[in-house]
Amino acid sequence: MTNRILNISTSPHITKGLSTDVIMQHVVWSLVPVALFAVYAFGISALLVLVMSVCSCVLTEHFLCKLSKKESTVSDWSAVITGLLLGLTLPPVFPLWMTFCGGVISIALGKFIFGGLGYNVFNPALVGRAVLQAAFPVAITTWYPAFLDNRFSTIAASVLTFPLMEPAVDGTSGATPLAAFKFDQVTANIPDLALGQVSGSTGETCAILILLGGIYLAARKMLNWRIPVAVLGSVVLLSAIFHLIDSNHYPSPAFMLFSGGLMLGAVFMATDMVASPVTPLGVVIYGSIIGILVVVIRLWGGLPEGVMYAILLANAISPHIDTIIKHRVYGTSKRSK
Repeated sequence: MTNRILNISTSPHITKGLSTDVIMQHVVWSLVPVALFAVYAFGISALLVLVMSVCSCVLTEHFLCKLSKKESTVSDWSAVITGLLLGLTLPPVFPLWMTFCGGVISIALGKFIFGGLGYNVFNPALVGRAVLQAAFPVAITTWYPAFLDNRFSTIAASVLTFPLMEPAVDGTSGATPLAAFKFDQVTANIPDLALGQVSGSTGETCAILILLGGIYLAARKMLNWRIPVAVLGSVVLLSAIFHLIDSNHYPSPAFMLFSGGLMLGAVFMATDMVASPVTPLGVVIYGSIIGILVVVIRLWGGLPEGVMYAILLANAISPHIDTIIKHRVYGTSKRSK
């Protein structure tokens, strides 16, 4: 008599066969055009910052895996994504040694301490960025204009600053569009914002490329489109209300939409599969909270930008959203307990 084994498992029983590393690779490919445009806009300095950020994240993950006597997880591409996202949130002339510290913190404090990929409570890149914001407030708010004539022939002095030394501030540094509005009530041209023709972080470049990357991932079912739609929609709705009330004091929805790191945060950071809710209604609530916090911080907070803090705060309450908004068991009514 032949022994037969019946395997019983939960759904889904038929999958597309997409592994974690395949999904992560596609995320990297969708970020490559954004990174290339950033290098085109800011030159060699931005390239060095991005390379250092990626290398520090990959090396830190490999070292921690070996230290804990585990198989290295570098091949799943998640560390590369963390490095790219961290580099894109930094100024294009950020000191390399500070960038290296940010990569170590992102992986060690934002990811590895929670148990690695799939267990992180917060977006790892934003954890590193938040620590850098607190530790190096001057360096992380030193901005350079885009498309300087010598961007491919010279490297900004601040990039090559020796460790533990204060970076030199070049005379060409200036304010971002959000800072100019926050402190001087000056708004930038909307097409320039959408096409990345302004100063800012390395990832505050071409919003069109960021949106195209998000559309690509959403079409491949590798991104929950409801999250960026909820984030951007709530920003547009809330800022439109205030703009209608007082257009002289509050900026237009288009300015709020295309300025700062909102596009990058909404498409590539708020959509972190681990740190975001899982139910359709939960992700809408989650995205709306981020959008509301962004508008509140930008208009009334002490800092001109609020995307990082909005996403981190939403990451913190994401598990509670999942607890409140639960899946209904198939075949039961909404009133069933």
